[in-house]
Amino acid sequence: MKKFFTVLAVFSTSLFLCGITLPAQAAEFNSIDAVKSKITFTTKLMGSNLNGGFSKFSGKVDFNPDQAEKAKANLVIEIASFNAGGDDLQEEARGKDWFNTKSFPTANFVSDSVKNLGNNRLEIAGKLSIKGKAMPLTMVVTYQVQGKQVIFDSSFQLLRLDYGLGAGNWADTSAVANEVPVKVHLVLNSN
Repeated sequence: MKKFFTVLAVFSTSLFLCGITLPAQAAEFNSIDAVKSKITFTTKLMGSNLNGGFSKFSGKVDFNPDQAEKAKANLVIEIASFNAGGDDLQEEARGKDWFNTKSFPTANFVSDSVKNLGNNRLEIAGKLSIKGKAMPLTMVVTYQVQGKQVIFDSSFQLLRLDYGLGAGNWADTSAVANEVPVKVHLVLNSN
């Protein structure tokens, strides 16, 4: 046994002296921290800014910083967790003219491809499904590894009418803007 440890010590020292290091295994991040993560938006309603978000979402994300281009994401947003304005506005948003949460309780984003842009930036392409309509979505994401967590931040613009959000009188873009800037702050824990 003593001979084994001597050989191991000599081998390790030789690697060190030759400048060879064994690769460290990168952390895998895939558990969404629902408390620290958030999806928010801003829109114009009757000429005023309206800020809101969705407080409940889940899904599966697989991310390894050493193989960022192999990342996968499947996020599920519970539409009934919509929060913006007062109770009347939230109830209206859950109705048929807007999200129709009885028929479409969730929205979903599934990534198709990830391109590593360097400097902790990724271009993620996929499909966003809202109210039964799947549309392509590409976003640039920045990420930071902080110990046992990785933090992703992204923003993109959603066109609400593409998804049938705001039918009838609400289709008027002078009342409610068609462009909806969305921000995603996603925190993943390593297992």
